[in-house]
Amino acid sequence: MIRSMTGFGRYEAVKDKMKIAVEMRAVNHRYLDISIKIPKKLSNFESAIRTILKEYVQRGKVDVFVTYEDFSKAGSALRYNEAVAEEYLKYMRHMADTFRLQDDVTVSVLSRFPDVFTMEEQESDENELKEVLEQAVRGAAELFVDSRQKEGDNLKNDLTGKLDEMLKNVQFIEEHSPQIIEQYHEKLKARVKELLEDKQLDEGRIAAEVTIYADKICVDEETVRLRSHIEAVKKELSQGGSVGRKLDFIAQEMNREANTILSKANDLAVSDTGIELKTSIEKVREQIQNIE
Repeated sequence: MIRSMTGFGRYEAVKDKMKIAVEMRAVNHRYLDISIKIPKKLSNFESAIRTILKEYVQRGKVDVFVTYEDFSKAGSALRYNEAVAEEYLKYMRHMADTFRLQDDVTVSVLSRFPDVFTMEEQESDENELKEVLEQAVRGAAELFVDSRQKEGDNLKNDLTGKLDEMLKNVQFIEEHSPQIIEQYHEKLKARVKELLEDKQLDEGRIAAEVTIYADKICVDEETVRLRSHIEAVKKELSQGGSVGRKLDFIAQEMNREANTILSKANDLAVSDTGIELKTSIEKVREQIQNIE
């Protein structure tokens, strides 16, 4: 199945008052380029995310956005630092004795000092985090691939139509080329007869001249290779997979054959058809850039 390089997928995984959402989007790129924006709490899993995504994507510039929400009230907890409180109390009593002051330290006073009470974030179960994150990543990746495949079907249908039109142009050139040679033969014969008037025509010399001319404008090799390239593209489209780079190379070869046909063309109809052929090839190349 053919896949487009543009795509989108979003999935939310929820478990035990925890939600992780993953959103993916991609545009054309020659190679695979994955950019991940992820919360600090999940940053240790970035490498694992890349490994998973490589199972689903071969080419394209892919942007991945990960969000994390913890709905539980156990996300953070109050911690009492007794050792810190003891240090404060020890020095305050020492000050009272040294300066002969009233020791009026109370619990409410002591509790206000820095670091006596702190809020600490509770550690989450790493295995549970990884499980929910992987579920979200794979869910988003599957939706992402689905969107690429749907667009890929559209690309395949469009390309197949353009390739069929190209085959019609190739067929026209193949059928019209012999007529050009025959027309040249008749024109040359009439011209020589006019110049020689009543003298005997040298049919052998005329045949040799026509042969030289035919060799110069012959495009048989080019049309055969062009047909072969068109069929190769159709075959790759039918087989599917990550074929974008291969199709791009074949399209370059098709363009080379079309240029040669145009350079040999010595007939207006063939020239016009050759131009149409090149235009179609350029459209095909543009579409191929969208294929993974």
